[in-house]
Amino acid sequence: MGQIQAVIFDLDGVITDTAEYHYLAWKQLADDLGIPMDRSFNEQLKGVGRKESLDKILEHGGKHLTEEEKEFYATKKNEHYKTFIQDITPDDLLPGILDFMKEIKEAGIQTALASASKNAKPVIKRLEVEQYLDTVVDAAQVTNGKPDPEIFIKGADQLSVDPAYCVGVEDAQAGVQAIKAAGMYAVGIGAEEALSQADWVVQQPSQLSLEELKRRLEM
Repeated sequence: MGQIQAVIFDLDGVITDTAEYHYLAWKQLADDLGIPMDRSFNEQLKGVGRKESLDKILEHGGKHLTEEEKEFYATKKNEHYKTFIQDITPDDLLPGILDFMKEIKEAGIQTALASASKNAKPVIKRLEVEQYLDTVVDAAQVTNGKPDPEIFIKGADQLSVDPAYCVGVEDAQAGVQAIKAAGMYAVGIGAEEALSQADWVVQQPSQLSLEELKRRLEM
């Protein structure tokens, strides 16, 4: 691919893990609706959009709501979530990711965030990593969610970089598919069998390094 000109990061599962906050927010909403919900049921909601998650909870509890009521409760869940993420601090950064982000910036390589969350900006502010990101693309700026490549292509556009010279970093299969569909080099964080389409897979962010990334790109 030649020289790396930009690295585009996903947020959840790459820079921080807000899964616990999403669980607490859904749990509080389920309590509001009188629906029992535990961590094992919550596994069904991971990587699923807000409205689809609400439908799963309602089905689980045997409750029926109008579209207007669903809109109300989906918004209420987001309010719960926003309250919980106020507790996020730099201690919530995944181990090793800050060192990698600093290494990228010090090498003069541009960076972007490509997050499916509409709350990405307040989260990175609380994590104190804004200075390591040149631009942020969140769900509010795109029409199509991952695995559609739109969010990664938009990130490259905002940096004025050809996608062919970009590296995307993701922890989910849909995200890796989006990176590859954008024509970028894909780095996956997690289990290799789940991220088989990635060009390079590490189990955790602490295994990332610019030197190793460059070595793999030259292979």
